[in-house]
Amino acid sequence: MKHIKAIIQPDKLSDIRTGLHSTECYRGIIISDVMGQGTQKGLVQAWRGEKFQVDLIPKVMIDLIVKDEEIENIKKIIFECAHTGEIGDGKIFIYNVEEAIRIRTGEEGNSALE
Repeated sequence: MKHIKAIIQPDKLSDIRTGLHSTECYRGIIISDVMGQGTQKGLVQAWRGEKFQVDLIPKVMIDLIVKDEEIENIKKIIFECAHTGEIGDGKIFIYNVEEAIRIRTGEEGNSALE
């Protein structure tokens, strides 16, 4: 099992969810509003003639736990839906998951994901 964590632009969330729904490997998602900065180092904005630096940019963080055989398909969907080629598109991180247990039934491993 793998844990996929993707940090994306907020306006790409619906495209990614639509793409994930079109696959048979989509079983659940956790979505969090986050703020941060990467290479972009923030934005300079103007308000009422004054310029100011916004160094933390709003992003959306997606967390998915998927079976090993589904990882390439999910990774491809997230990349294709989130990619614009501009700074700030985000990142995808993939981690190993040791174990998963469905609390309601006690199922473990891959069957806990179904």
